[in-house]
Amino acid sequence: MAVSGEPSPLRSGLLGLCPRCGARTLYQGAVRFAPTCRACGLDFGAFNVGDGPAAFLVLIVGAIVTGLAIALELGASPPFWVHVLLWLPLTAVLVVGSLRVAKGFLLALEYRHRAREGQIVDE
Repeated sequence: MAVSGEPSPLRSGLLGLCPRCGARTLYQGAVRFAPTCRACGLDFGAFNVGDGPAAFLVLIVGAIVTGLAIALELGASPPFWVHVLLWLPLTAVLVVGSLRVAKGFLLALEYRHRAREGQIVDE
């Protein structure tokens, strides 16, 4: 359950909001997280987003672009260079363009579910 004042993970990812206080302090650069929230002090470095968002985006965008490329090939049979000029830039723009949203969404989910590094407990 969301605490009052906390944005949803999707809203946090779309707008770059801190998952705790909702301030626009999640990013320091285009896709680089700020070290901490300037409003509430939440340590963004404690979360490990890693390469998960990029990997998911490559798979999802790759499947969509592949389907569109096959449909174009079967429907119009354009020359190979049309595919190269159309699909390579589109794939790059879609992956890079949605990376910021995906990273913010995953960090907000980690915050919401209190995800932390696994630890081995000696018995």
